[in-house]
Amino acid sequence: MTEGNFVDYVKLHVTSGNGGKGSVHLHREKYIAKGGPDGGDGGRGGHIVVRANPNMWTLYHLKFKRHFRAGHGGHGSKNRSTGADGEDIYIDVPLGTVIRDTETQNVIIEITEEGQEYIAAEGGMGGRGNWHFKSPTNQTPRYAQPGVEGVQYDITLELKVLADVGLVGFPNAGKSTLLSVITAAKPKIADYEFTTLKPNLGIVEYRDFQTFVMADIPGIIEGAAEGKGIGHRFLRHIERNSTLLFLIPADAPDIKKQYDILLDELRRYNPDLLDKERLIAISKCDMLDDELKQELKEELDEQLTVDYLFISSVAQQGIQELKDKLWQMLNV
Repeated sequence: MTEGNFVDYVKLHVTSGNGGKGSVHLHREKYIAKGGPDGGDGGRGGHIVVRANPNMWTLYHLKFKRHFRAGHGGHGSKNRSTGADGEDIYIDVPLGTVIRDTETQNVIIEITEEGQEYIAAEGGMGGRGNWHFKSPTNQTPRYAQPGVEGVQYDITLELKVLADVGLVGFPNAGKSTLLSVITAAKPKIADYEFTTLKPNLGIVEYRDFQTFVMADIPGIIEGAAEGKGIGHRFLRHIERNSTLLFLIPADAPDIKKQYDILLDELRRYNPDLLDKERLIAISKCDMLDDELKQELKEELDEQLTVDYLFISSVAQQGIQELKDKLWQMLNV
């Protein structure tokens, strides 16, 4: 999936169908005198239904279609015949989609299970026909109910990618390179900051044909939680990851400081993110000889309270060890 095709935020205007009118009809048939009222009910208006589709990874299909209108219910007719229900309109979305009321920004529901459906706009009820209103004192009612009008409002769909492992790091930390090496994904890679503008997903193949999903989240900078850079737009994707892999290059001026900044941005965005499993990968370690690596290890052992590994995506160093550690963390 290319970056241009990844859409994780759309606003939609949804309109459900009106209910059909009830019928006012008196039974007419040869040899049956005073047949009485037999007007049927109107049909229900169509619903707008948001439906989970596990085969989708993006909201791109909704990028150019923002208005959805369901069909109106049919009117009732004679012989107590009920009008046809209006056509329901289904909006397929990926797992991990959050539905908000655009006006209030309140979360309505989160679509997280295969086959899950939510009626975003309920169709109006059909009106009752005149046969419902007959009584001993009113044996030929000449009125029926009109159908209830449908509803319309704006909803916002936000996609939070469902991945087992989320890659967290500053721009140019090597996240896209690691994803390209450890999975079959082909993210854009360049030697400048903010190469990745959209989250990328890849499937990591493990031993015995087992797999897990890894997501490359666009680079976070200090102040991202307040809207600086582009990372704040994608911090919501990290909420779905069960394990966070912090990627910090070996040539960083201060590895502990960079880790603390990243951790603080997550805390300021959502304190619950600190409850997730965490692992640090020191990337680009092919630049270090054994002596420098040992010095760095002694320094990190004193500073860090979280597990860390030395890796090099380009030189394929520590990749299998990283897979083993992530698999262990995901299956505790």
